[in-house]
Amino acid sequence: MMLLKKGTSVKVISGKDKGKTGEILEIDRKERRLKIKSINMVKRHVKPTKENKGGIISKENYIHQSNVKNIDVKKTEPKKKGKK
Repeated sequence: MMLLKKGTSVKVISGKDKGKTGEILEIDRKERRLKIKSINMVKRHVKPTKENKGGIISKENYIHQSNVKNIDVKKTEPKKKGKK
């Protein structure tokens, strides 16, 4: 089991973005998927509304947690308990 949190640095170990590193933006624990900054970018066509003008935007899509490796050891290391 890999301990992953928002803000942790990870490296992609398989897929089209193999070898890239990034920071976790969002975690879907039920589906075991992660959104990583500037990894697995997809283009979406957005309709114009009153708030935004629309067009084609690029955004991050989810990637499965088995395709990433934790490289931020300090942040996610479990706390060790002292001697009694």
